[in-house]
Amino acid sequence: MPQQPAEKRNRLVDESEISLVLDTYDDIFSDFDPRTYDLRVLSFDFLLEAKRAAREKVSGLSLRFMIPEALRDHSKEQLIIKRLHAHFEKHARLLKKERKVIYRKGVLITILGLLLTAGAAGARFYFKDSMLAAVALVILEPAGWFSIWNGLDLVFQGGKSQKEEYKFYCKMSSAEIIFNGY
Repeated sequence: MPQQPAEKRNRLVDESEISLVLDTYDDIFSDFDPRTYDLRVLSFDFLLEAKRAAREKVSGLSLRFMIPEALRDHSKEQLIIKRLHAHFEKHARLLKKERKVIYRKGVLITILGLLLTAGAAGARFYFKDSMLAAVALVILEPAGWFSIWNGLDLVFQGGKSQKEEYKFYCKMSSAEIIFNGY
């Protein structure tokens, strides 16, 4: 039986929303940082919980903070929203740059491996059955293959550990951040 439009909308809303309950605004930030909200470091616990909650969510993410109505301050909330977006955008940019560096490193190592392998082939061709050819083959051929495979591993798998992190920060940088009282 196909889903009704309202059911589908509710399911998408549920999938795209992260709701976190706060005792105070300070729950979002590190307890060890006394600076104002626009400069404070985000809490490790907050980031961990946001990552856990965002893992299953689709795009169009919404981050909803529930805070006691008596403690709400709209000017602080606007400052916090700005700070959160700046944090997520900064880390998305840094991870993107880091992934590019890993990719380039992989390409360079692969090229080095191809050159080493070509050097081994050249030594075999030019020096035929000499001792120099045997030594060159023993050194260059395994080094070439090792470099090729490690370089290709960096190209295709190198940024894999950062890929999830990067996706999280991209999602969060465009997330709608809402404060609600309870």
